[in-house]
Amino acid sequence: MKPKMNQCPQVSGFFDSSTNTISYVVADTQTRACAIVDSVMDIDYAAGRITSEGANKIIAYIEANDLFVEWIIETHVHADHLSAAPYLQDRLGGKIGIGAKIIEVQETFGKVFNEGTDFQRDGSQFDQLFEEGDTYAVGGLHGFALATPGHTPACMTHVIGNAAFVGDTLFMPDGGSARADFPGGDAGELYDSIQKILSLPDELRLFVCHDYRPNGRDLAWETSVREQKLNNIHLRSAQTRDQFIQLREARDSTLETPDLIIPSLQVNMRGGEVPADADGNPMLKVPLNARLSGQKSKPV
Repeated sequence: MKPKMNQCPQVSGFFDSSTNTISYVVADTQTRACAIVDSVMDIDYAAGRITSEGANKIIAYIEANDLFVEWIIETHVHADHLSAAPYLQDRLGGKIGIGAKIIEVQETFGKVFNEGTDFQRDGSQFDQLFEEGDTYAVGGLHGFALATPGHTPACMTHVIGNAAFVGDTLFMPDGGSARADFPGGDAGELYDSIQKILSLPDELRLFVCHDYRPNGRDLAWETSVREQKLNNIHLRSAQTRDQFIQLREARDSTLETPDLIIPSLQVNMRGGEVPADADGNPMLKVPLNARLSGQKSKPV
């Protein structure tokens, strides 16, 4: 599958400073159709309070620009923020989509959180489960999905016109690549997925899901295949697949567990819906002494 490099969607980013996440509105300026990629719902975990300030900014932008939503896309099951997908769908419409291997993620974390039989592990919480090579349209824009596992089994890169949304697979060149130590992650698969992205046209625009502003530089979220080939710090340090695996696993062993991993996984594997207790009240679980990432995990 080749990108339609002659199609140039309008891409607007929305930065969530508490999680260093960038959400995107991807618009066809001719038809006014758009997709939302990797939305964020705000949570004060200590207070047990979920709010929608960030999602409301996206809604306001879409309404102000007279856009209509066809897709709400998740590049993967995020472990560091809650998805706002159902909140946005309720107000704007559109289909919620994620990679088909969400089923593997649901199986894994359904056990971690001791979910009962009411929790469906078939991806039915989503409107669309994308497989490798699946195509779709955003107005007149041509979109397709690439399976890019490694960070998680369900990671997908979405290519819409001359823009690709890589999720956590790649960061900006000075940020390198995503961790691969969550359950189901694999550093070798991550390397292979990065190579798949780098086989796309050099001019393809790449939009990352996070930017941690290394060395205090200004916020950035757009790069290109060419820039990644030339300057990605992990790919320059690791010339071979084996070297990359060694680098990635060594780095992952020093990383702490994301602060919001417990609420994020429970919510995001449900398509953004908050789980409920037996009385229907929104409720989260905290599994004790569960290993959810690398060796330097914070107690959970």
